[in-house]
Amino acid sequence: MVVGLNRVRSVVALLFLATSIHATGAAELQYPLDVAATKDGTLFIADRKLPGIWKVSGGKASIYFQASKQFRTRLNAVRCVAIDNNGQLLAGDSATREVYRFDADGKPVPLTKGRIGIPMSIAVHKDGSLYVSDLELQRIWKVSAAGGEPTEVAQFAGCRGLVFDKDDQLWALSTSARKGQLVKVVDGKVEPLVKGMAFDFPHNVVIAKDGQFIVSDSYAKALWRVDLEGKATKWVSGEPFKNPVGLGWNGDALLVVDPRAKSIFSVDADGKVTAIKIAP
Repeated sequence: MVVGLNRVRSVVALLFLATSIHATGAAELQYPLDVAATKDGTLFIADRKLPGIWKVSGGKASIYFQASKQFRTRLNAVRCVAIDNNGQLLAGDSATREVYRFDADGKPVPLTKGRIGIPMSIAVHKDGSLYVSDLELQRIWKVSAAGGEPTEVAQFAGCRGLVFDKDDQLWALSTSARKGQLVKVVDGKVEPLVKGMAFDFPHNVVIAKDGQFIVSDSYAKALWRVDLEGKATKWVSGEPFKNPVGLGWNGDALLVVDPRAKSIFSVDADGKVTAIKIAP
């Protein structure tokens, strides 16, 4: 009976893989949440409902890692991706409370023995260590480059996006206004740059070349710019955005991940938004 059930599951998985491509020939993202780009422009997209990770190279998409539909299996609930200092892919997964690094064979290797509840963002320090925001445990964790027991960096409610600036200073984004929605993390404490509820429901943050912060806001259907004085200005909003969440850079192009639009958008310095077309 178990063997028969496993065969059925295998057939279903194969059928799902076959239908993950549009009839029109375009790769159909299911519910993308985050994106990371390598130096050569290859994109890795975390897709919560695939579930798994897409790879886009040369404009063509393929499924890099197909996770199981069974809950509590690795990357069943992938939420964020990043590229480490050696060009290897990292992925955070709440189904297994884990951060994974993909090896040369494309296999995910667990790094923390399930010590991180809901990893929402991964920022990589210049020394190779990983900083991970944990929405469940309301913490920011540090994980050594080789993996191991995470150490607490700071307590920060509603923590989501993390980013290092050019001076290797860690910044963190939160949905809560209690300690500030965009803060500097110093010696286990958070120092607010943006106070009060400047954003409706922020998800991620990156830093532009001019040093300003760019924040995605799903409720406002917008991107915000935040200057170094903490002033937040709505930069790009409305269509084609439906629920902008993930952010990343591909060279000079800002990438925006929108799960409801099932799309990855590119935004230029003038705020022009273009949907990235990918094919199987």
